Amino acid sequence: MPGPAELSLLRNATLADGSRVDVEIAAGRVVAVLPAGQAEPTAAELDLDGHLLLPATADPHAHLDKARSWDAIRPPMGDLGSAIAAWRAHAATMTEDDVAARARAQALAMLAAGTTAIRSHVDIRTGDDPTLGTRALVRVREELAPLLDLELVALAGPETTDRAVEEALDLGVDLVGGACHLALDPHDDLARLLAIAERRGVGVDLHVDESLDGPVTLDAFARAVRGWTVNVSAGHCCRLGTLPGRERARVIAEVLASDVGVIANPITNLYLQGWQHPTSTPRGLTPARELLDAGVRFAAGADNVRDPFNPLGRGDALETAMLLVVAGHLTVTEAYAAVSSGAREVMRLPVAGPVVGAVADLLAVRGADLAAVVADAPADRVVVRGGRVVARTTTATEVALPWSAPLAPAPVSPEPVPPAITLEASR
Repeated sequence: MPGPAELSLLRNATLADGSRVDVEIAAGRVVAVLPAGQAEPTAAELDLDGHLLLPATADPHAHLDKARSWDAIRPPMGDLGSAIAAWRAHAATMTEDDVAARARAQALAMLAAGTTAIRSHVDIRTGDDPTLGTRALVRVREELAPLLDLELVALAGPETTDRAVEEALDLGVDLVGGACHLALDPHDDLARLLAIAERRGVGVDLHVDESLDGPVTLDAFARAVRGWTVNVSAGHCCRLGTLPGRERARVIAEVLASDVGVIANPITNLYLQGWQHPTSTPRGLTPARELLDAGVRFAAGADNVRDPFNPLGRGDALETAMLLVVAGHLTVTEAYAAVSSGAREVMRLPVAGPVVGAVADLLAVRGADLAAVVADAPADRVVVRGGRVVARTTTATEVALPWSAPLAPAPVSPEPVPPAITLEASR
């Protein structure tokens, strides 16, 4: 399609509560929501009859530098350790252009699905060129800025030097990230990464306790950032889901007191966790219900897409929402909130949706209600970012009839007409 098309009116849309409305837009924000048919015609309007109008989705945890690498790597299926090994072997062969091409393709696919804001981790590599992936994603961020918001996190492993993290921040990375639970001394690595963030005055988004029975660092993380004014979040938090009830409640209280956002990543954690438990395999998810009930800022991301950490996935927030329902036991409404309003809250983005005063980042999906949309994930979608159409998908379906009607009446016969097909039971 050509460049983004500016809108002033969305007509005949259905909201999640079932009401049919006209939505007026000006200067990138929703300025009025009226009963359908009441808005005055404009030259820049779009009829959404038959579509459900929702807040656009946001993805708070992606890995665009890894996305779509499965075919090139063909790694063995396995747990987190084997995925890390396969990725590191391949990463040594990558070029900046390769990373940029895969990241761009994945980001645009996510945009077409309805995601107008993405937070992507990018590996700070070991070796002579630690910021190769960083440069690629900064380039993609600049290219796609007219279409979507892309926030970058420096994913620093325990072996990554402080200098390499600083170089990534100098290139324009927004947040400090890491995976302290993989270090020999997780708490020491946690202190190191938080010191870098504090020195640079930036936020933090860590991979936290991505295991079923490993170390617990989430409580220490929460205590260390208490009183910080920058945004802080923790991804995965699988270990939290396997802690005894009283201990889990204590850690959740620490998280709430420090306003740490928690980001579930259902598809990747369902794939990576539990390989060592062939009987009564645990789900490997963070306890979404308890986090929501406690009032913790909660979101969910698509995480890895077709790479050694997850061979499948579409990067579609409706897929993530579906998994939160079937594996996390959230309601459909709660699940969609986790990939839209909740995700934007964790990312500290302004409120978006078909609400007066909100940013006009909107997703229109062909469907009758939210449950049907999450269940079917229809491809027919219109994506609006800041009041401009940035993606549109339409499909056509043809299904053959099970029979063909006769062209003319059959001639009358005095003899009985045998059935067209005779079935005989085998003996």
